[in-house]
Amino acid sequence: MADEDLYNEMAYYTLAHASPSFLHQHVVDAFTAQHADETTKPIAIVFALIGLYLFLEKDFSGRQVQKAHMQLAKRRKDWPRLQIPREDASVSIADALAAEPGEARDNKIRDWCVSVWHAWRESRTQIVDLVKKELDID
Repeated sequence: MADEDLYNEMAYYTLAHASPSFLHQHVVDAFTAQHADETTKPIAIVFALIGLYLFLEKDFSGRQVQKAHMQLAKRRKDWPRLQIPREDASVSIADALAAEPGEARDNKIRDWCVSVWHAWRESRTQIVDLVKKELDID
């Protein structure tokens, strides 16, 4: 199954999820960052990485990440072009979907996010600096 089909299946799962934390935002961010290439718009990559950073290092819910993205969109129009990592994430959307729906899949989605964030580790400093500057979050 193609990754876009897997994404659609995952979107159905996360958008129907009962949790008020809005898990779907983390899926969007992980998928975008993992599938980024030289043709991906810088705003898409930066927003995805900011979302992963806020989720994994600042314990933001998907709703909080979504609000941060809205704030960023209002404040700035020019985004840096980040270096695409040479290393792929070790966990994929297919791995997350293979987990049993519920807590196991939700945990695997987090593992996927961690793996994607790790693959982009060389851009962490730039992302942290952007978050501090644009959102005033330490």
